[in-house]
Amino acid sequence: MGLIKAAVGAVGSTLHDQWKEAIRCEDMTNDVLMVKKTTPNGVISNGSTIIVAPGQCAILYDNGRVIEATAEEGIYTFDSSATPSFFAGQFGDVFKEMWQRFTYNGATAKQQAVFFFNTKEIINNLFGTPAPVPFQDWSHPIPNQMTGVMTPLRVEVKCFGKYTFTISNPALFMNKIAGTADVFTKDKLVDQMRSEVIAAFQNVLNELGTSEHKVPVLELPSQTDEIKKIMDEKVFDAPIRERGIELVGFVVESVTLTDESEKKIDNYELSSNSFMQQGTLVGAYANAVQDAANNANGAANGFMGVGMMNMASNGMVGGTAQAPFQQQQGFTAAQVQEQQQPAQQAAPVQAVVATPASNTWECPNCKKQVDGNFCSECGAKKTVAPVEKKCPNCGTKVDGKFCTECGTKVE
Repeated sequence: MGLIKAAVGAVGSTLHDQWKEAIRCEDMTNDVLMVKKTTPNGVISNGSTIIVAPGQCAILYDNGRVIEATAEEGIYTFDSSATPSFFAGQFGDVFKEMWQRFTYNGATAKQQAVFFFNTKEIINNLFGTPAPVPFQDWSHPIPNQMTGVMTPLRVEVKCFGKYTFTISNPALFMNKIAGTADVFTKDKLVDQMRSEVIAAFQNVLNELGTSEHKVPVLELPSQTDEIKKIMDEKVFDAPIRERGIELVGFVVESVTLTDESEKKIDNYELSSNSFMQQGTLVGAYANAVQDAANNANGAANGFMGVGMMNMASNGMVGGTAQAPFQQQQGFTAAQVQEQQQPAQQAAPVQAVVATPASNTWECPNCKKQVDGNFCSECGAKKTVAPVEKKCPNCGTKVDGKFCTECGTKVE
């Protein structure tokens, strides 16, 4: 009992009109994985046709046992006297093994059906890690405090993407999952598969974070081929394969760091980059200038903070650091100076006791320094030096009331 290939070509061929019955399955969409087809009385008559479309596999069952199968597209004639042709299509070896296990015993057929399987690549299956998963990021290595050996920075990420799969073993798929349901759709499978795909992906992440691969965390989306290679080599998807399914494509579309992990990386880059340290201080300087500009009364405090930062940074934020941020904030040098003037004026003024002007003179007799009009030592009277007069007209020194050179009266 088996199938005899009658023709190969378009499914819409009119050749099936020549046979008693025609069993076919319309084009199976991306959501349909298996469909059961049979006759009204449950018996497939000798000489009936079975039409297999591209991307399909047909298995002929009798009372729960496999009696024939093919994965080659075409039109077949059912012949109850023919030897099963399990060699047709990509699953030939699989079907041959099944035949050895479930040979038809020659009894009269009571219940027969053809199960069609979708062997195309099933696309657009989403996955995502429900919670952050750990990853060893070698792009930010840190030294071990005890040994000095460089070790990866431990971060946590959330990953989202898509995967594709195919039914690689229809018999195993039917035996493990689909059974003899009239229709088996993808939605009955993807929830379970998603959990298994995520588990497999987490194992791949552990491998990518080892010293052998050292994949930077933010480059995970570009590691599509490497992810699939590791998954195949390590057989992390073994539970999926055991159901007759094979993962074909695996794409990581986005990687998101947790807030704590982002802070870790920011602190790492800041501590390892002197330019970024300078940028942090200069940024604080710019904020202080802005605060001083917005509040003339508080300018003294603002510029006092600038001076303290400048001293703490050994002048890092002074000089050349000031100019770019003055320009960026829209301040000119004159405007900054103008802001500094009110600050100086606003500074508290300490009381100063005025000291009287000194009236000390030297006594011409005893040379003693005297404050009053008479010397306390010898009683000599303070002498006042005569005021020197000059002619306002010619500048000649004048002793009297008139200039001896030009005759101008001198007051």
